[in-house]
Amino acid sequence: MNNNDKPPLRRVTSIDVAERAGVSQSTVSRALSGSETITEATRRRVELAAEQLGYHVNARAAGLRRGETGTIAIVVIGREGQGPAAINPFYYSLLGSTCAAAAERGYEALVSFQARAEEFFGHYVARRQADGVVVIGTATNEAAWDYFRTCAEQSKGMAFWGSPFDDSVWVRSDNREAGRLAVERLARSGSERIVFVGDTASSQRQFRERYEGYRDAMEQAGLSPVEPVISDGEDRVSQGRNAIRQMADSGAGFDGLFFACDAMALGALEELASLGIAVPDQVGVIGFDGLGSGEFSAPPLTTVQPDFAQAGMTLVDTALASGEDRPERRVKVHLVERASVR
Repeated sequence: MNNNDKPPLRRVTSIDVAERAGVSQSTVSRALSGSETITEATRRRVELAAEQLGYHVNARAAGLRRGETGTIAIVVIGREGQGPAAINPFYYSLLGSTCAAAAERGYEALVSFQARAEEFFGHYVARRQADGVVVIGTATNEAAWDYFRTCAEQSKGMAFWGSPFDDSVWVRSDNREAGRLAVERLARSGSERIVFVGDTASSQRQFRERYEGYRDAMEQAGLSPVEPVISDGEDRVSQGRNAIRQMADSGAGFDGLFFACDAMALGALEELASLGIAVPDQVGVIGFDGLGSGEFSAPPLTTVQPDFAQAGMTLVDTALASGEDRPERRVKVHLVERASVR
């Protein structure tokens, strides 16, 4: 008989393990599932037999029998008409940390990019495709957030980052603390006319929270807070550029700028350079997000960054929690010192 004539290898089953270990099949199942009804000696005997035979538990099938899937679904909301490449790099950092947190908890991550109404799907838990759902992404896609808001009313296994509403389970940065950190750092550099740039009435509620932190910190420092500067633009970078033009044209004085997000700050740095306004000598600039691209701007951008590892773990824990068993939903932030502030 040549190799081609050999019968196919038979898959090892729990029955084979039971015979090798000298126990019943049900004992094998309980021993390998961690049941406390099995003595440690029996468990070791079963595990040794399984190892010798090359038997591996189908964790997914076992989980499904217990009503668990071992999977976390992560939905990344994008702008309609734009592909995944156009998504803010901040959300890719958040996606990576959430996938890592899921793996640390022993879960696989099922990632879906959704932007158009015909793509929307959030009923992963009801369909037994996942044990929890994490939703992140742009707050500008109102149709998507309305859809997932409805999903949250029908399922408790959901957690949101950056949601434009407060009546579902959300996780956010400590945005007021971010405002305080930015103002205190700019004030230490000698700035007194510090301005917040960002639309506090937008769907990004986090922008308003950062402004509130800015305002409180200004008052505590004995400085006069001003109304936020709001500018139009097709994207955050152009909004940052336009904000600088707007302030320069109005003659408004400023020597410190705190931007609601890094993308706006990066656009502002370009416009400040084109106007011959030196950063940080004439004006200090701080953003928020911790984008890696800020390391390569001219000058490198000082930013407030959330603890991405904590953010991912909190999102996973929140999606898997039930009832009142909810972790803290605010994520710590810290200042990343670069060269855009003296």
